Amino acid sequence: MSGLAAGIRLAQFGRNVLILERHNAPGGLNSFYALAGRKFDVGLHAVTNYVPQGVRTGPLVKICRQLRIGRDELDLCPQHGSRVAFPGEDLRFNNDFALLESEVARVFPRSIDAFRTLVSRIREYDDTHLDESRAPSARTILETALPDRRLREMLLCPLMYYGSARPGDMDFDQFVTLFKAVFLEGFARPFEGVRRIIRVLLQRYREAGGERRMKCGVRSLRVAGGRVSELELDDGRLITADHVISSIGRLETLRLCADRPSAAEDVEAGPLSFAESIAVLDVPPASLGCSETIVFFNDSPSFAYGSPEHDLIDTRSGVICVPNNYAYGDDQDLDEGFFRVTALASYAGWTGLPEERYQAEKRRCYARMQDSAVRFLPGVACEELQAHTRTTDMFTPRTIERFTGHISGAVYGAPDKVRDGRTHLDNLYLCGTDQGFLGIVGAMLSGISMANLHIIRKEG
Repeated sequence: MSGLAAGIRLAQFGRNVLILERHNAPGGLNSFYALAGRKFDVGLHAVTNYVPQGVRTGPLVKICRQLRIGRDELDLCPQHGSRVAFPGEDLRFNNDFALLESEVARVFPRSIDAFRTLVSRIREYDDTHLDESRAPSARTILETALPDRRLREMLLCPLMYYGSARPGDMDFDQFVTLFKAVFLEGFARPFEGVRRIIRVLLQRYREAGGERRMKCGVRSLRVAGGRVSELELDDGRLITADHVISSIGRLETLRLCADRPSAAEDVEAGPLSFAESIAVLDVPPASLGCSETIVFFNDSPSFAYGSPEHDLIDTRSGVICVPNNYAYGDDQDLDEGFFRVTALASYAGWTGLPEERYQAEKRRCYARMQDSAVRFLPGVACEELQAHTRTTDMFTPRTIERFTGHISGAVYGAPDKVRDGRTHLDNLYLCGTDQGFLGIVGAMLSGISMANLHIIRKEG
């Protein structure tokens, strides 16, 4: 998404732009695939930062304006409602922040004033800055701002799952970004899923005159005079460019550089990856009691966020996503039911398995993830869910690495972000996850920001 957005912005300003994509489908970490005639989204649970038509501020409005996309083209349908579920305590929320505020007042009455003070601070905080100074720890700030530990954990759980590359914590910049995106703005989804967004972006890119090559990866970046001099493609061809913007990740990009920069040895690979199970149902999930859009769950008072040390997956917490539960309109409904469960997963554990064992573990972990999830869905029985399941699929950290090239299957990249997108080479820049903006809207904003900062404004 970040690369597509950067390409559109540059092409609209008259630059000759070429997008190179190693895979046979666009979208990167937010893409799609077909299996046995069914269409599946990859990555997309929700488009965050949703605001209704008519609102003139916010990241979604900004990207639509800068990419010249009409809001109606994205066909964004708001969520029904979501929940954070901990033992004995739930916080419901939707796209009206007043609901979450009332829930905090109900569950944590002694903390509501402190919560409102924190929210005021978040509203005023500039999380889009490109200053390279290290942001403080979100946990450190929250420990001072919110006296109730349970409330802190319940707020951190969904935000870490949707964007933190740092085990056990996240930078306060990213906490603010995600708090605004998830709680102050909200969730939406196109009826067609991620395909709709990609199709709109590709159409705008073609209209602007951009060129795109699929199944055409970059093998190496040749360097001369402190700049990328040539790009060597997978098939051995060489091309030149005045500027190169990379959306593949910081460490992944540095490892392509022929000068082998010392920075490549210092960058920590992203340590966090996930597994996700997908059940396709023959009934709407709501008929089985799954009426919420997204449920973030955790089975203990504290939230442990990290790669499992002694297991392939961590079923203590997770995310349940039901794509059917968006307000698509009176005459629209998905043809089948979808029930998705996401859990933290061990890249090291999954990657070393021989193929037969790998497939067996996928089946075993699929069942464990389903069992774990239904604990937080009152009235939903695992047996009934299984009885209405037509087919299943599952991806693991191994899948993520194979199809995206992200080292260790790291969905959110390296823990340390490069806010201004600069590298050791004068004409090589980063966009996307390792630049620091998050989610689909954040990714597009990243691409726009890097194109504006390093090329459009610099060259006039």
